[in-house]
Amino acid sequence: MKTDPPIPPRNNTPPAAFGRLISILIPVYNEAGTIAETVRRIHAAEYPLPYEIVMVDDGSTDESWSVLQSLAGENVTVLRHESNLGKGMALRTALEKARGDVVIVQDADLEYFPEDIANVVSPIINNTADVVYGSRFLGDCRAMKPLYRFGNWGMAAAASILFLRRVTDEATCYKAFRTGVLKSFELKCRGFEFCPEVTAKTLRSRLRFVEVPIRYEARGASEGKKLSWRHGLQALWTLVRYRFAR
Repeated sequence: MKTDPPIPPRNNTPPAAFGRLISILIPVYNEAGTIAETVRRIHAAEYPLPYEIVMVDDGSTDESWSVLQSLAGENVTVLRHESNLGKGMALRTALEKARGDVVIVQDADLEYFPEDIANVVSPIINNTADVVYGSRFLGDCRAMKPLYRFGNWGMAAAASILFLRRVTDEATCYKAFRTGVLKSFELKCRGFEFCPEVTAKTLRSRLRFVEVPIRYEARGASEGKKLSWRHGLQALWTLVRYRFAR
C-alpha cells in the first residue's frame, strides 16, 4: 500500500519532564499496510498541547516492526513484544513509557480519524472530565455491518444497566484518560478485554466521565479486522466480573 511520506511534527518540542503533554498509545499487530499512514495523519492533525506517540509492536508476523522502526523519532517511541501477548498487554507496555499527563488510545488501522483526537482530549485538558470516550454513535459511523452495530449497542446497553451510568459506545478505540487515573486502575487485561475493564473501573467510580462525537469508517475481516463474537462474550463477562468485584 503506497502512502505519503511522514509529515514532520508541528509545534511539538516535548518537555524535559512529565508535564502538559498528550501521549498517544498505539498497539500494533500485523498493520504494516496502514500504520505509516496512521502516524502521518497523527502528525498532520492539530492539538491543544504538544504530543508524543508510543507504539508497541505486539509480536507481528508481517513487516510492522520494520515500519515502526522507520517511524521512530524525537516524539515517536517504538517498542516490541517478541511474541503476541494481546492488545491489553501492548497498551500496558505503552502506558509504562507514556510521559504525558493525558493519554489516548489510537488503533493502528484507518477506521478512526486522528483529526478527532483534539476534541476527545479537550475536556480533560479543560478540567471538565477525567475520562472521555469518543462515541461513534453520537457522531458519524460509516460502513459498520449490522451485526457489529447491534453488538456494540448491546455492550453499551449492558454497561449502562450494570453501572447505572449512561454510555453509548463502550467498545470505542478513542478512550482518553488522565494518566494518573489509568495507572491507578492497575490493569489486568491481556487482550481485547482492555475496553470493558477500563469501562467498568471508570463507571463504578466517581470519576467525571463524558462522551464526545467522533467519526468512524469500519473495515472488514479481509482488511485485517480481528474482532469476533468470542471477544463480545469475553467483554460482557469482564463487565459483569468487575461490576461485582470487591
